[in-house]
Amino acid sequence: MSELKTNKISTNDQNNVAIDNALGLKSYTTAQKNALTSVAGDIVYDTDKAAPFYYNGSAWKVMKDIPSLSVDYLVIAGGGGGASDIGSGGGAGGYRASYNSEASGGGGSSEDALLLLDSTSYTVTVGAGGAGGTGNSSGSVTDGNAGVNSAFATVTSTGGGKGVKYTSTNGGSGGSGGGASMASGTGGAGTANQGFSGENSPSAIAGGGGGAGEAGGTDGDGHGGDGVASTITGSSVTRAGGGGGGPTGGAAGATGGTGGGGNGSDAGQGKAGKPGTANTGGGGGGGSYYYGTGGNAGSGVVILSYPSDYTISFAGGASSSAGEQTVGSRKYVEIQTSGTVSFA
Repeated sequence: MSELKTNKISTNDQNNVAIDNALGLKSYTTAQKNALTSVAGDIVYDTDKAAPFYYNGSAWKVMKDIPSLSVDYLVIAGGGGGASDIGSGGGAGGYRASYNSEASGGGGSSEDALLLLDSTSYTVTVGAGGAGGTGNSSGSVTDGNAGVNSAFATVTSTGGGKGVKYTSTNGGSGGSGGGASMASGTGGAGTANQGFSGENSPSAIAGGGGGAGEAGGTDGDGHGGDGVASTITGSSVTRAGGGGGGPTGGAAGATGGTGGGGNGSDAGQGKAGKPGTANTGGGGGGGSYYYGTGGNAGSGVVILSYPSDYTISFAGGASSSAGEQTVGSRKYVEIQTSGTVSFA
């Protein structure tokens, strides 16, 4: 038979039961809780979940804080590095956005803002851009390297696909795909709702990397795909362009995509591809014939927009060079290094 033990129970002025000390709920593990024969209204504490649960008559439901802070985001991954020796352009980093109904990459729609809790730490990861491919006079040449994912809370964008050297090679897949080699091949695939594919093999230049806003080669052979514009910082800025392809002979390489994509190399043998712009997720440009190195890709970025009556705090290495900025009734912050953030 159950017992109720108490030192004092009294009534307050509103005729409700008042308890002088904290109310201690019966504790169970998740397995023990699920094995109970329960009726609607039962309340227990789940030690595995570290939260109280109530039974609604058919299932246990958690009782916890309700998220109420609406945070919009732009999460861009690091771009892919361009390749060496008539190297193709790297793909832009994956692009995911929720602000003001603006598009995500790859033709994707705007995503939903995140509902978060006050005074709770959330992880931010800013992905590095992939290094460009290397080459030397002994004939050793390499592909570029894929970009690194960026993330905020539950939102992750995929690193850009690598550019590839002059052989019959397909471009690397990623947030946006790397261009194919000039010899033959297929542009790397982009990630759905993040970025477009790289260019298939052009006839006289290496393939352009895909961008968040269009496929590589859309604006001409070897050209990097353009990025996507966002007004999350108060003015329209385009980011996540693909890298341009490297050249074969006397001409210069192709143009990188609008939004930080690096151009292919200058004219001449052994010339390096141009780098993608930092904190745009731009792909690196391809290097020229005779061992020209590929361009390094641009790093990613995480930009957050939230009500102006909140203040953001950084920890664990996260940082923003400009700090909080106010636009109308909201603030934004552009985060360039990984760590954690919280709001209060």
